[in-house]
Amino acid sequence: MSDQIAKGQELEQQAEKKLNGWGFFGSKYEDAGDLYEKAANHYKLAKSWDQAGSVYVKLAECHLKMDSKHEAANAYADAAHSYKKTNTKESIANLEQALNLFMEIGRLSMSARYCKEIAELYEQEQNLEQAIEYYDKAADLFQGEEVTTSANQCKQKIAQFSAQLEQYQKAIEIYEEIARQSLNNNLLKFGVRGHLLNAGICHLCKPDVISITNALERYQELDPTFSGTREYKLLADLAAAVDEEDVAKFTDAVKEFDSMTKLDEWKTTLLLRVKLLLKAKEEEDDDLT
Repeated sequence: MSDQIAKGQELEQQAEKKLNGWGFFGSKYEDAGDLYEKAANHYKLAKSWDQAGSVYVKLAECHLKMDSKHEAANAYADAAHSYKKTNTKESIANLEQALNLFMEIGRLSMSARYCKEIAELYEQEQNLEQAIEYYDKAADLFQGEEVTTSANQCKQKIAQFSAQLEQYQKAIEIYEEIARQSLNNNLLKFGVRGHLLNAGICHLCKPDVISITNALERYQELDPTFSGTREYKLLADLAAAVDEEDVAKFTDAVKEFDSMTKLDEWKTTLLLRVKLLLKAKEEEDDDLT
């Protein structure tokens, strides 16, 4: 490993000499760039990720000097992927450089890909606001390139995090929009009941029984098969429990569904919020009687 680092350092020093010495304007950056690329490979073999990332940034700068924006963008992406292993902040900064360059030269599919990657890094850091911002940009870019499945994946993330941040109406609108789009697509149609369930759970989080009741009516009009599903039954039972302020009935409905189809962590968290609101109301009513 130390041997690889020594080789990397030697090549890096040779690159610096090229840049500081005489030579034709373009060729010295090209020669230095070749040396930086070789140095980065040695650092990667040694798993010295910070050094690899740093050298890829220098390589990107050489490409920019030669006005090779596409190559510079790729070098910034390589820097980001090296830093990803050790330094999320640096990884995001370099992905943003790659993203901006790809946007400049009109490579929108690459821009979308790196937007999504930045969003995923923010998600790992639990920075949901920033994750939403970049998933939103990625969704727009994917939509523009007509990559509907990737656009919808990004939109679902936005809805998921919006609900976690208690922005329920925003989440509802996204889930309902995806459900409407999916109905007209044979490949995506099977997912409609899941999107409507998610939207319905977000409706339940709003302390307004009329909201979920109206939503269930609209969902039946949107997809006549929905009323025959277990997802519809769950939402209808939960809506009735909320209306009757019956915590036991609410708990039983969740348990029954969960015994057949395991509820994921997101749904469980939101349903727990509804249950706690219901409990608080029940206790309030007990205090008044």
